[in-house]
Order: sequence, then C-alpha cells, then structure tokens
Amino acid sequence: MPFNETLFPQRCETKGKTAKMKDSAETDPIAESLNLLSTILDSELPSVTNFKGKWSLARVKLTHLQTHLTDFSAEFPYASATNPLSLHLLHSISRTLKDAVLLARTCQPQDLLNGKLKTQSDLDSLLATLDRHVTDCDILFRSGLLIESAAGSTSKREAIRSSSRNLITRLQIGSPESKTSAMDSLLDLLNEDDKNVTIAVAQGVVPMLVRLLDSPSDMKEKIVAAIAKVSTVESAKTVLIAEGLLLLNHLLRVLDSGSGFAIEKSCIALQALSLTKDNARAIGSRGGISSLLEICQAGTPGAQASAAAVLRNLAAFAEIRDNFAEENAVVVLVALASSGTASARENAIGCLSNLISEADSDGLSNLRVMVVKEGGIECLKNYWDSGTPIPSLEVAVTMLRHLAVSTAIGEVLIGEGFVRRLVGVLNCEVLAMRVAVARAVHAIGSNSGRARKEMGELGCVFALIKMLDGKGVEEKEVSAMALSVLLMHPANRRVFRKDERGVVSAVHLLNPSLQGLDKKYPVSLLVSLVHSKSCRKQMVAAGACVYTQKLVEMDVPGSKKLLESLGRGKIWGVFSRP
Repeated sequence: MPFNETLFPQRCETKGKTAKMKDSAETDPIAESLNLLSTILDSELPSVTNFKGKWSLARVKLTHLQTHLTDFSAEFPYASATNPLSLHLLHSISRTLKDAVLLARTCQPQDLLNGKLKTQSDLDSLLATLDRHVTDCDILFRSGLLIESAAGSTSKREAIRSSSRNLITRLQIGSPESKTSAMDSLLDLLNEDDKNVTIAVAQGVVPMLVRLLDSPSDMKEKIVAAIAKVSTVESAKTVLIAEGLLLLNHLLRVLDSGSGFAIEKSCIALQALSLTKDNARAIGSRGGISSLLEICQAGTPGAQASAAAVLRNLAAFAEIRDNFAEENAVVVLVALASSGTASARENAIGCLSNLISEADSDGLSNLRVMVVKEGGIECLKNYWDSGTPIPSLEVAVTMLRHLAVSTAIGEVLIGEGFVRRLVGVLNCEVLAMRVAVARAVHAIGSNSGRARKEMGELGCVFALIKMLDGKGVEEKEVSAMALSVLLMHPANRRVFRKDERGVVSAVHLLNPSLQGLDKKYPVSLLVSLVHSKSCRKQMVAAGACVYTQKLVEMDVPGSKKLLESLGRGKIWGVFSRP
C-alpha cells in the first residue's frame, strides 16, 4: 500500500514508540509483523470511532494474516526469514502494518485530520493491500518453496525445479515490478535449455502463464514469448493444447493488436495449437486465417514464416479449406512462396500443397487451376532451382504430386521439365524425400504415357527397384506403387527384366507376414511381367504361387489374375516338355 509520511503526520510522533519494533525487524521480520498485528488488533482497533464497518473487514483480514505468519514462524522459522521471496513479502507486510497502525489512529478521533473522503480512500487501499498479502501468503505457503529452502537442493535438476517453482510463485505475488522481474528470469531459464522447459512445465508454468495473459502489454509480450518457447518443445505441446480456447483466443487477439515481436511469438505458439482439428476449426471460425494472411503480406520476415507455418497446418483440415478460398489465400501464398525467406517459401508451398491435396472435386480442381493461373508452377520451378536443400524440397515434390492429379496440369508440368527434376532427386539419401518422389512418380505417370516413357529413359526404373529392398515398409510400398505405373510402358518392362533383383524383390512383398504394405501394388507390378517366361519362372521360384494363393483368400485386387497366370505358365511348361 503506497502510504508515506506526508499522508500521516502522526508517524513522526510515533517514531519512539516503534523503535523497539524496528530493532526486532533486523533479527526477525516475522516477529516484527506479529508485534504490529498485536498492536493493531488489541490496542488500536478498539479505539476506532470512524468507519467501523470497514475496520471490521480489516480485522478479519488482519486475523487471517496473523494466522499465516504464526504458521510460518512455527513451521518454517528459518526458511521464512531467509528465502528471498518470503523476505520480500514479509517486509512488504511490515510496511503495510505500520501504515495500518497510523491509519487506525487517524480514525480514532471524532474529527478526521485528513478529511472523510481521503481517509476512506486510504482505508479502501489498505483493505485491498491486506487482501493481497493474505492471498500471497497462501500462495507462498502452498508453493512448497519454504520446505525447499529448509531442505536445500541436492542436484542441478532439483535446483531448476526449485527455481521454476520460485518464479511461478513470484509471478503470482508482489508488485507489478516484481512480477516483471520474475518474468524476465523465467524467460532466461526457459531459453537456457529445453530440459528447463520440461521441468518448468511439470511444475505448472503453463496454466500460470495463461492466467497472466490479461496483463498490460509489456508484460503480455513476455508471457507470449514464454509460451512460444514452451511450444517448441515436443513434450510440452500437449500441455499447451490442453489449455484450449482460453489460450487460443488470447493468441488470436495478439495477431490483430500486438507488436511485431508479439505477433511473431504468437504465430510460433499457434503452430503447436493448430495441429488439432478442434483448434483449427476454432481459428478458422474466429477470423484467424484472415489475420494470418495479412501477416504473410505485411509482417516481419520471421512473422511471415511462422504465420505461413500455421496456415500450412490449418490447410491440412478439409473442413476449413473453404475459409482459404473466401480469403483469396492462393494469391497471398503464391506471392510469399515467390519472394519470402527460405522458411516462409517452404511453408507457403506446403500450405498450397495441403490445400489441393485431396481427391479431385470441383472445388479442388478450381483451386489447382487458380494456383497455376497465379504463377504457382513458375514459383515451384524457381524454388526447386534456387539451391534449396534436399529436405526442404519435399514440400515442392508433394505439391507437384497434387497438381499432377489433373491430366492437363500434369502435361504442363512435364513440359516445364519437372520429370527430369523429379528423377534427379530419387537417389538422394533422405528417406522421406525418396518416398515423396516415388509417390509423385506414381501420380504424374498415372495420367501420362509421355511421362512414363521419359522417366524410364532417365533411369527411374533402376532407382525404384533398389527401393523395393528398402528398410522401411513405406519405402517398399511406394516403390512398388510407382513401378506398377511405369511398367505400363513396354520399354520400362524390358529395363526391369534386366535387373535380376527386381522380380524376386517384388515377390517378397507379396508375403502376408509383411504387414502394413498394400499388396495390390506388388501384385499389379508382377501382373505386368507375368507374360514373360523368364519372369514367370523367377516368380514361381521365389514362392509367388504360395503367397498369391493367400492373397486371393484375402481378396487383394489383381491377385486372382496373377495366380491364374502363374498356373497357366506351369501347364504350358508341362506341354512343352519333349
């Protein structure tokens, strides 16, 4: 409570009376406060003649405060007097109680020295301050910090845990300046190490930060920055998501009214929150897409990249894609993909790719056409040819695959040299990239004999045969998927037969014990080769008949045709014997 001597001239008269209390404070701040409380409750309040109703309320709060201080003195006599946070609180309580003594004496005469309105205002301020002290004592008592101060920390992890709890408590008690200082210290702790984030989250920092988001703008920026840091640690994302719409609404408001720094941090946090369907739907229904697109146009480079990442997440949910169409998002995203930072370009292309990702429909066809009309293919080509690292090319390969669903657009892509670009990265060492390229080969080859021929001539078949023996099930499946399309071209079948590994590797994929792999793709691949006598012999020798019989029982598409072809081959082999 901001009392001072100018408000209460009586303070000068009571210096002698309080000298003993001041001496006591030097050794025991709890004892000083308890002495002051005893003075107020036993000596001063009974003599009050003005504002008796308000002083009755003050008595209740003073009694609660006395109970807390007595508990502190009894249970944690050492910790309460040496813990920095408790010391700060005790000194603050002591100052308030000294002012309360003077205010009580001011209310004892019939005539109020400072006037009725001024005295009433001071009394209201005292009540509010006492209420805050009672709450702060309760928070400090429940925080466990006093126990830790008495026990001491035994390891670095325990020290971080204790520090986290200390800062969380400081954010709840004390003056605005004290809370700001605690927030600065918390940011330093979180930014020091991701392990510190995990520890702080376990101590309950996230709910506390969310509750503080109604703070003034400077403090709010720091809170959003802390939440953004928490959102970058994988194990902490579920805790943020659990905060639900309360946190989401605060972050969305920052997008519209925050500083450039706060907007960027808010976007970083929204990247984690936008991964769930419910949150994505909420962002779309609350105007979030419009705000994010504005940031993509006029935000700082970092904010643009983060906003595009949020949009990329949102575009993965089919039910909110109409919001993108309504906001004319394609124009903004193509522009960002053409001129933004490397991260912004990657996220913008990823967002466009997600927007056109599902099976063909009128709406998606229109979106694909719009992407092409707005310069999406040229943008894709520039991104691909600008020295982009292989891992970052995956979004471009995926967008290419989704565009190629349209036969007309696929022909444009072939004409622009994308087949050569695609095959050029098929042999890279990045598994996710190889998988993405194989899917794109299947998509672009499904609708174009020209593409199948060109990919075969560029050596795509041999690279895909190698992938049939990949370590992961997904790599095996997508290579069989791509080959099942490429082998529709006669020249590619001849190339395939030249590699001794091809048929045997494909037959091994028929094995029902190899789970998680769609058997229709290796079946289709082998059906295209079964009319070759040498291939048929290889299939039979590798156990194709046994595997295929089981696949027929499982109703795998094409398996019956393959089994019949293998059977006819056996019969014709018998008739051909001399």
